[in-house]
Amino acid sequence: MSLFTAVEMAPRDPILGLNEQFATDKNPLKVNLGVGVYFDDNGKIPLLECVQLAEKELISKPTARGYLPIDGIAAYDSAVKALVFGGASEAVTSGRIATVQTLGGTGGLKVGADFLKKLLPNAGLLISDPSWENHRAIFTQAGFNVGTYGYYDAVNKGIDFPAMMKSLNDAPRQTIVVLHACCHNPTGYDISQEQWDQVIEIVKNKELTPFLDLAYQGFGSGLAEDGQVVGKFIKSGMNFFVSTSFSKSFSLYGERVGALSVVCTDKAECDRVLSQLKIMVRTNYSNPPIHGGSVVAHVLNTPELRALWEEELGEMRVRIKLMRSMLVAGLKDAGVKANMDFITDQIGMFSYSGLAKDQMVRLRNEFGVYGTDSGRMAVSALNTKNVKHVADSIAKVMA
Repeated sequence: MSLFTAVEMAPRDPILGLNEQFATDKNPLKVNLGVGVYFDDNGKIPLLECVQLAEKELISKPTARGYLPIDGIAAYDSAVKALVFGGASEAVTSGRIATVQTLGGTGGLKVGADFLKKLLPNAGLLISDPSWENHRAIFTQAGFNVGTYGYYDAVNKGIDFPAMMKSLNDAPRQTIVVLHACCHNPTGYDISQEQWDQVIEIVKNKELTPFLDLAYQGFGSGLAEDGQVVGKFIKSGMNFFVSTSFSKSFSLYGERVGALSVVCTDKAECDRVLSQLKIMVRTNYSNPPIHGGSVVAHVLNTPELRALWEEELGEMRVRIKLMRSMLVAGLKDAGVKANMDFITDQIGMFSYSGLAKDQMVRLRNEFGVYGTDSGRMAVSALNTKNVKHVADSIAKVMA
C-alpha cells in the first residue's frame, strides 16, 4: 500500500482554478476578471517606469547575492515603516514597531498567524463575511478556528455595519480580528472614517487583537487616505499587526514583496517580538529574496523615483475608476434596467457585482467572462476594448 493511498484530491483554488479554466477557453473574446491583477488598457501587466529605472541603477552597481538577514533588507524595512506609519510617527521614531520583509502580503499574514498561534494558542479568529478566500485558509492552516463577523449587505448592496459591530461586541477577549485596511476584497466596500472610529473603540474596549491587511494602499483614494486607518490605530494605543503588499502598487506580483509590522508598547518589547518573528521566518523560509525588496527600497528611498511611483500609482487608480464608470454606462446601454450605480460606489480593484452563482457560470461558459462564483469581478482587468463585451454579457445573464 502506498503511503499516499489515503490522500484526497484537494479542491481547486477558487481563483487560481479559474485561471486554469480560462487558459483552455477557446473563446476569442474571453476576459479574465477572476484574478486580482492590474492590467493596462492593452490587457498587459505594466512594468512601471520607476521599477525599470530602479533596476537599471541597481544593475549598474552589481553586488554579491548572499543571504539577507532573517528580517530582510534594513533599508526596505525602514521604508515600509515610513510609508505605512509615517516617518515622523512617534511609533516609528521611538523604535516600537517590529517589521520583517516577507514573501508578499500572504507571507506577512502567514508569519503573523504563526506568531499569534504561539502567543495566543486558544484565541478565536474572525474574518469578514465575505473575505479574501485565502484569509480563511492561511489562519486555518495555522491552527485557528476561523469564524466571521458581519460585513456585506447583499440586499442593499453595501455594508451591514450594525451586524459588524454586533459581531465584534460579541467576540470574546483576545479574539483576533482580521480587518481590511482599505479596498475591501472581495466586495469593494470600505467603512467610513467615522465607522472606523467606532470599530477601533469597540476593539479596544473588548480587548480584541486587530490584524490589518493593507494589500492595496494607493489603489483606493491615495496613499495617505488609504493608510489613514493605521494612524487611527496608532492613536488608540493598542498593539496591532499590519500585513503589507507591494504586488499591486508596484506591479511586482511575481517578486513576492511584502512585510509584516507589529506595533508594540516600547522598544524593549519590540526587540523581544522581533526576535520571535525571526524564528517564524527562519522556520518557514529562512530569509527573504533580494531583488524585489531592493527595487522597492530603492524607489521609496529615492525622491525622484518615489515621486514617479506615486504618479504611476495614481494613473492606475484613476483608470480603475474610469473602468467602473464605463461598465455602468455599458450596462445601461445594453438594456439593464436595474440600478447598477453601486459599482461606482465601490473602491479598489474589485466589484461585488450582485450576480448569483448560476449567472457567473453562464458568463464563463457562454461568453468567456470569468469571475468567481460569489459574483466578484476584478474591474482592474477591464479595458476600453473588452468592457462592452463584458457589459453585454452581463446584461444577457441578467435578462
